[in-house]
Amino acid sequence: MRKKIVAGNWKMNMNLQDGIALAKELNETLTAEKPNCGVVICTPFIHLASIAQFLNQDIIGLGAENCADKAKGAFTGEVSAEMVKSTGAQYVILGHSERREYYAETPEILKEKVLLALNNGLKVIFCIGESLEEREANKQNDVVKAELEGSVFNLTAEEFSNIVIAYEPIWAIGTGKTATAEQAEEIHAFIRSVVADKYGAEVAEATSILYGGSCKPSNARELFAKPDIDGGLIGGASLKAADFKGIIDAWK
Repeated sequence: MRKKIVAGNWKMNMNLQDGIALAKELNETLTAEKPNCGVVICTPFIHLASIAQFLNQDIIGLGAENCADKAKGAFTGEVSAEMVKSTGAQYVILGHSERREYYAETPEILKEKVLLALNNGLKVIFCIGESLEEREANKQNDVVKAELEGSVFNLTAEEFSNIVIAYEPIWAIGTGKTATAEQAEEIHAFIRSVVADKYGAEVAEATSILYGGSCKPSNARELFAKPDIDGGLIGGASLKAADFKGIIDAWK
């Protein structure tokens, strides 16, 4: 059985004090009422070490939102995969559309980041997805396949077992638009078939594929009911404990 996961991506939100307060609230709530799925919170770098000290990582995994494409050295302001790991984090988000678009992260850069993250014992939540223009031109399948081929299909099957895929239609991030459950299922099934072509059916069946595009408590149950949707990568709704819990409870 592949793992069901609800992961929060805080993005550039929450100062340290507010972030700690939110993580404590989630920790208490989910310790009292155990979730039916894996839960991860991915926070800004400065939060990681503080939150790791009290987070019960048997219940909530901790992740970063990015890491550098270099191991170490004279790269002022960068944070390496080794540093992320040393805080107590277990996960890192790589390839998010915001990083690709605003910070010009190429498939080649992401390939380096993925390798460094895996070499440092981190699990990678790897984001793929198409723009509105690409969707309207019916190129979504080509886009997601190319993104996988460009940055993670160089891995061995064993290495790939530490990759969680997050499909995020860029046109549905923070726009309030959501892919219908049918649209999401269709492309999730396609992504799984591409993984199967590369690594075989067994690996594909074991790969968790999350939906990341304006997933909220109101639509999570319908999305998660689909056979190839294994959870969500949640943006805005992960910043309020009640909303995030509402999405987690969609697995109940």
